[in-house]
Amino acid sequence: MPNGSVLLGAVRRPGSSELIDVAIERGRVTAIGPRLDRDGLPRVDLEGRTLVRGLRDEHVHFTQWTLATKRLDLTSAESASETAALVGAVEAAPDEVIIGVGFRDGLWSDEPTAHLLDAAGRGNPVVLISGDLHCVWLNASASRLFGADIDESGLLREDPAFAVQVALDSTPDATLDTWAQQAGRRAAGRGVTGVTDFEMTWNVDVWNRRFEAGFDSLRVDFGVYPDDLERALAEGFGTGLEIRPGLRVGPLKVLIDGSLNTRTAYCDHAYPDADGDFGILTVAPAELDALMDLCRGRFTPAVHAIGDRAVRGALDAFERAGFGGRIEHSQLVAETDIARYARLGVLASIQPAHLVDDREVAEHHWAGRTGRAFPLRALLDAGAGVVLGSDAPVAPLDPWVAVAAAVHRAAVGDEPWHGEQAITVTEALDASCGGRSELRLGDVADVAVLDADPSTADHAGLRAMPVALTLLGGRATHVAL
Repeated sequence: MPNGSVLLGAVRRPGSSELIDVAIERGRVTAIGPRLDRDGLPRVDLEGRTLVRGLRDEHVHFTQWTLATKRLDLTSAESASETAALVGAVEAAPDEVIIGVGFRDGLWSDEPTAHLLDAAGRGNPVVLISGDLHCVWLNASASRLFGADIDESGLLREDPAFAVQVALDSTPDATLDTWAQQAGRRAAGRGVTGVTDFEMTWNVDVWNRRFEAGFDSLRVDFGVYPDDLERALAEGFGTGLEIRPGLRVGPLKVLIDGSLNTRTAYCDHAYPDADGDFGILTVAPAELDALMDLCRGRFTPAVHAIGDRAVRGALDAFERAGFGGRIEHSQLVAETDIARYARLGVLASIQPAHLVDDREVAEHHWAGRTGRAFPLRALLDAGAGVVLGSDAPVAPLDPWVAVAAAVHRAAVGDEPWHGEQAITVTEALDASCGGRSELRLGDVADVAVLDADPSTADHAGLRAMPVALTLLGGRATHVAL
């Protein structure tokens, strides 16, 4: 497909039986209609396959995602002892740091301890990262190695946990960049053409290096964190600024509470297993207001808020600021706050796969309130803008997993969890394509061609949607025809 120019022949829109052709010239859609005649454009006959705009994952931690695929998977463990047994089965060199990812201790019947990991690690440092990234579990050897103060549990939460994760990575840049290229190609194989990356670092240097090394499968918007905001402003950065083709500055990411599984999401009601513990507010209202003021006219604020009390605080801050932005996660929302999203121009950035993973822990810790957890239907009905993502590595970087969860609100074969909050396939696709899934004249030719029609796919078929072709600006990044 030279110069991003091609004629896609005999494709269908989702839910339509009409065959159309799509002309793409120099990376943009120039014509759509039946039996187009475009001399000079190479034609690819797609035999009635379904065409949508390229999909976006609006919330990833890309480096953590690439690393997670190389680390010990703990997602199957249902207790501290099972987790330790998985660690104990690892064959590690002397002094090698054993790194595991994906444990979820919100419903464990036994308590994690540093001593348990000491025994499992047999002298090696052990660092285990929770499924939600907001907690790490260390043994004594790891605590000494990373200079982290731990109690008998070995658990660190929020900022101390993030600090260990940042210090943990010693993978050479060249190796990490190779893994990132592989992860980008895998994402393109699922129809993804763009991501918003919220990795906790000065990410422009990382992504410039990757693009210079040949990364070319995705468009990347990289987030900035408050610690780097003054530097970003001094260098003239702002949301939407193009650094190089395919690489743009994204939002300012501000975390104001924790997470559900770590029991640090800031809520109106106390957690049942903790005396008077409502979670934590990590950024005071005055500090958030000051950050909003610095953003004005330059950055879109993307405020991480999971608990209903945190969500309300974020909406309050947007209302005081007088301009909109995004709330990342919006996992538990008070009914009285639903309508405020549209009124204040605040986008709900939601990761539907979490509703499947968090179903049981939410029923325990948020009992009686889960009807307003992941309130996709209510937000859309109230006129709010909604975009979907994965929060990879918390969930896979695969938009079809998110779409299936948003539509069916359950794992395959399970009953829907609060099915009244389900949305349609079209709505979920729109939210996974930056707000609109239908390709139109003049669009940049970021395209996914599917081997099945998502509008008629069952739950399992939607989750595993086969992708035949992905184009980025008319250039093929994935071909399985």
